Amino acid sequence: MSPPVETELKLELPSSELTRLDKIAPLRRVNAAKRATQVSVYFDTDKFALRKSGVMLRVRRIGRRYIQTIKAAGEGLLDRHEWETELKASKPDFAAAQHTALEPLLTKKLRRQLRPVFETRVRRTIYLLKVKQSEIEVTLDHGKIGTADHSKWVCEIEIESKGGDRAELFKLARTIARATSAELAVKSKAQRGYELVDGDESAAVKAEPVDIAPDIATADAFGMIAASCVKQVIANKPALLAGNPDGVHQMRVGLRRLRAAISLFANILEGPETNEIKSELRWLTAELGPAREFEVFIKRVVEPARRHHARLMGMRRLSDDLAEQRRSSEERARNAVQSERFRQLSLTLATWLEIGDWRHPRTDLLRERGDTPVAISAAEQLKRRSKKIRKRGRLLAKLDQRGRHRLRIRAKKLRYAAEFFETVFPSKKASKRRTAFLSALEDMQDCLGDLNDIAVHENLTADIATNPAPNKRAADLPRRAFAAGVLTGREDARFHSILAAALTSFKAFTKAKPFWK
Repeated sequence: MSPPVETELKLELPSSELTRLDKIAPLRRVNAAKRATQVSVYFDTDKFALRKSGVMLRVRRIGRRYIQTIKAAGEGLLDRHEWETELKASKPDFAAAQHTALEPLLTKKLRRQLRPVFETRVRRTIYLLKVKQSEIEVTLDHGKIGTADHSKWVCEIEIESKGGDRAELFKLARTIARATSAELAVKSKAQRGYELVDGDESAAVKAEPVDIAPDIATADAFGMIAASCVKQVIANKPALLAGNPDGVHQMRVGLRRLRAAISLFANILEGPETNEIKSELRWLTAELGPAREFEVFIKRVVEPARRHHARLMGMRRLSDDLAEQRRSSEERARNAVQSERFRQLSLTLATWLEIGDWRHPRTDLLRERGDTPVAISAAEQLKRRSKKIRKRGRLLAKLDQRGRHRLRIRAKKLRYAAEFFETVFPSKKASKRRTAFLSALEDMQDCLGDLNDIAVHENLTADIATNPAPNKRAADLPRRAFAAGVLTGREDARFHSILAAALTSFKAFTKAKPFWK
């Protein structure tokens, strides 16, 4: 029997904007909203065994009632598996965990180790709406998440379709977003509680593994992969805004993964909606790119050179200018993710993934492609892309910078594909081959990435050396030019050894056996 699925769209907004909700027509028309205070206690072990397994256990008190809830991640961006049981007391009931995601974890040892780790106290308001032929439940939670030592405010809106046209759910979300500064949220209260326990709410978020069965439809596989990518993009906004360089990096990784997924599944995603999504993803990638480029350049090239050539006046001034450029690029990235455009993009992505045109194929051919078992379509993609890299890689020694860049992008997309489809080919033989395949591919991608970095760094150096800020003295130009030459020389010195390593890694890649056969 399939586990029960909860599908809801979550928005978060500042507490200061709560009064604006009363002015939104659909909510204002509700005659009697339901209100209650809820206290939820979340349980785990000292080593967070449940968290690591992707399972959440809580007991919620509403008046004199106690509700035990077990949750696990679902397949989509908005889906979660959920099991609820009414209890007589505040302690978890392990007998009620039968046939849930928690049951396989409930060893005697784990039962003894479970303890409260944090709690939420919220004032919940529920609006039941009827929009045309659809029923929608809107839940507003305002309160705190707390541990023994720390707490933080939470203010979020959950919108759940209870029947009818799901498109009305997204229309309502956009209505709320237009009236407030509410934005799409992908972290649950449990995830935010664990961040509070960790004491690092600005930590960067890495990609979550995607568990894809070999026999599921290709379209469903894309939905799962894309949902994982979108979560990674949005979840890294706090880290980016906090000035964590890894936040920029991981958001860019999420964007690259999403763009790679769209490319991999392009033959089922035809249409204007997809083209709009691709355009907006290119915009965001371009806004974040300089921040990452300057971060890598300064950390790997400029700082070591400045230490080695500390007495060079031009080096000190050039590196100071580069640091200023980095700060400017970081501000550009922050402005991008705080913009209305980013807020709208997040909602557009959620809408597209859940009810986009690609979910309703216009032709028999598109429908057939989407219904094809993913094991078949994945093998075709891996074979085709691997063949192209092998063919193009033979010319690696003769390729110019642009050609190497294109080869690097192809290698990166193939690597993401191999990671996406890990569970599609689950045999021990396939797993062993996949490990060797990925190792060779990653080595080649790293070398091509280093070659690309050299070209990017040389461009950055030349630009800032020949086009200093208006407030810089013209007399400094010769010194700056000399310092720029030192930086360029250090990068040039690496080129031939890295190219040789790239050629060696390509040969190793050509010998790697396909894991999809």
